[in-house]
Amino acid sequence: MKFAVIVFPGSNCDVDMYHAIKDELGEEVDYVWHDATNLEEYDGILLPGGFSYGDYLRSGAIARFSNVMLEVQKAAEAGKPILGVCNGFQILLESGLLPGAMRRNKNLKFMCRPVELKVVNNETMFTSGYEKDEIITIPIAHGEGNYYCDEKTLGELVSNGQIAFSYNGDNPNGSLHDIAGIVNEKGNVLGMMPHPERAVSELLGSADGLKLFQSIVRNWRESHVVTS
Repeated sequence: MKFAVIVFPGSNCDVDMYHAIKDELGEEVDYVWHDATNLEEYDGILLPGGFSYGDYLRSGAIARFSNVMLEVQKAAEAGKPILGVCNGFQILLESGLLPGAMRRNKNLKFMCRPVELKVVNNETMFTSGYEKDEIITIPIAHGEGNYYCDEKTLGELVSNGQIAFSYNGDNPNGSLHDIAGIVNEKGNVLGMMPHPERAVSELLGSADGLKLFQSIVRNWRESHVVTS
């Protein structure tokens, strides 16, 4: 399986994501600059965290207009797995690939620390390696992770099983319904504020994030004929 790590001006977690895929997962991966106009060679698309375009407007609001987002849209429509982490999640919201919006943390401060998550839905291509309601530890690092949507959208997220992860116990940013990560209705686009790429080895304090990437690869291999 071959992944693309999309790099926007201001991305700063692209190297972490590349390391997670190349060294810990053992799969092919390329850095792809934000002005790319073709992603056909890639099986999975990863939008890393950082501060795209400096986040001088709303986080992700400028990045959504990058050329590559047209290709990300095509990949999403083709059913390829799309993962947006932190700023990548914000970009997916701004581009309309996921519903809702992101607000400043309730305490208006940047936070960087490990948090506990509950696996709400383990029947997605991103979470099948976890047990339902499994408690995992993944680090956060954001100032604008307070997920919000209207009541109708929240009802749809709940009834459609689109909430993949919720904060367990401590909700660090005040997000609605303790939401930490959601998928689109089709199930192939995941946005999450915590950083699974920073939890791929016990040396980093947790290997719980590695299961997410392993789930993607397992799902892809089960749905494709692999001969080598």
